[in-house]
Amino acid sequence: MFGVMMALVSGALMSIQGVFNTEVTKQSSIWAAAGFVQLTALVTCAAAWYVTGKGDVAGMFHMDKKYMLLGGVIGAFITITVIKSMDALGPAKAVMIIVISQLAVAYLIELFGLFGVEKVGFEWKKALGMALAVAGIVIFKWEY
Repeated sequence: MFGVMMALVSGALMSIQGVFNTEVTKQSSIWAAAGFVQLTALVTCAAAWYVTGKGDVAGMFHMDKKYMLLGGVIGAFITITVIKSMDALGPAKAVMIIVISQLAVAYLIELFGLFGVEKVGFEWKKALGMALAVAGIVIFKWEY
């Protein structure tokens, strides 16, 4: 239940952040807004790390798979693409497509066992679920 609650909070925060970032971009620039988001995230993480006193920062630089450290770079592009998609499509349509994309890529990562994730077998019910989600977007976006 805890995981479900955290996922719901995460989704809500991502939607709110996307709207906030899109508005900030309108009065500055996309790179300034994305940079500010990343900077404030860094400050927040540093403060949380300091307060909790947990974790060895140097440990992450001893990882076998160094490419795993690219999460921040990916995060910067996530911020930019969310801003652009929300500006072009509006928050609801953008988030629906973003979530479907996340779901499809996450399933492919599991299906092929990419990045060290445990490989799972193909299931038709998951493919059908994805097709239903895409159909939901089409219905939601449908204009007559």
